[in-house]
Amino acid sequence: MMKIWVTVLLSCVSGAAVAQAQKPAPVEDLSSRESVLLQGQQRAGIAYRELQQAQHDAKFAEQDYLNYQDAHRAAQKRADELSRQLNAAKKTLDAARAKETAARQRYEKEVNAVGQLPQKSPAK
Repeated sequence: MMKIWVTVLLSCVSGAAVAQAQKPAPVEDLSSRESVLLQGQQRAGIAYRELQQAQHDAKFAEQDYLNYQDAHRAAQKRADELSRQLNAAKKTLDAARAKETAARQRYEKEVNAVGQLPQKSPAK
């Protein structure tokens, strides 16, 4: 938020400087050479302020880029860790399902074996 206010403030100051620089200089007191020199100095001042603003903006843009780059690296590292955990959980699930299948097969085998035992004749 502070960055936005600083940018707005600098833009206002720069705009005011541009408006001031565009006012015509009093010509009656200056020779033609002096007038051209003064106008050149004003344009150079405006260009310098624009340079300062551009440098300021570039500095903040670079900081934003570096912050996002760090955040991306951290997110990628976290994603890699979650992927490893997911793969481990999948292996555990597969092993548990295989164990369940084997237990079910043993159970069914034992139930079938009991079902195949000769039945006692009912008492008469």
